[in-house]
Amino acid sequence: MITVSTDGSCLRNPGGASGWAWVNHDGTTASGGLASGTNQIAELMAVRAAIEAHPGPEPLQIESDSQYAIKCASVWVQGWKRKGWRTASGSPVQNLAVVQGIERAISERTGPVAFTWVRGHVGNEFNERADVLAGRAAREALAGRGTPERDEKVADLLF
Repeated sequence: MITVSTDGSCLRNPGGASGWAWVNHDGTTASGGLASGTNQIAELMAVRAAIEAHPGPEPLQIESDSQYAIKCASVWVQGWKRKGWRTASGSPVQNLAVVQGIERAISERTGPVAFTWVRGHVGNEFNERADVLAGRAAREALAGRGTPERDEKVADLLF
């Protein structure tokens, strides 16, 4: 089983520079940022990037301190899809493009994906590392030193 911790960061929510990160428990990592986003978008981006970076048949366990991201990816998504990407109240799903990207990444992956909620900021080594990387990515995006290829891909998903 592959275990990956994810986290997102937004320097001023909403609309501030945002960063996301994943940390594989084998030590590999990735992160990226965008000039303007929300903490929820950053959390979702981290989950999507982690799934995309770990294709194949081996089971993937994603640990996140965001119950919102976990529920979007594993609880609410099927109902939203059945209802034409509408919530139970009939309103449009927020952050739809990123949620659809997660759903697509899970469906294209041959192995199963499971999610575990972990409490943030309590000393969990991998969650703390993801938090540091996400914060760094947000600060780099604020300073204009983001990752252009990834930022472009993010912008395509969000707008």
